[in-house]
Amino acid sequence: MSTVQAVTDATFDQLVLNADKPVIVDFWAAWCGPCRLVAPEIDKIAEKYAGQVDVYKLDVDANPHTASHYGIMSIPTVGYFQKGAPPKAAVGFRPMEALEAAFGLEALGGLGATA
Repeated sequence: MSTVQAVTDATFDQLVLNADKPVIVDFWAAWCGPCRLVAPEIDKIAEKYAGQVDVYKLDVDANPHTASHYGIMSIPTVGYFQKGAPPKAAVGFRPMEALEAAFGLEALGGLGATA
């Protein structure tokens, strides 16, 4: 079972944009097959970078405002938000290592054990 918490249109600004550390958001939907493949990879990132990166899931069907605002046209899309920088995105299924490389997470080192 995932320990990654949900973020919504109502909580996005507070939890993501005003965060004091980098944030990863998994934009997903219940009907999306590839989203189910990405979920365990997001869980691994949340575990490995606990305390260094906040990780959330956003259901695009239930939260269309945020998805539309960021131009999410395909899911899964994983977004990387860092204060003062434009968000980065990785579209489609990517294993944890590819997401780490896309967002430069290796520089953080990671605290948890890799699965």
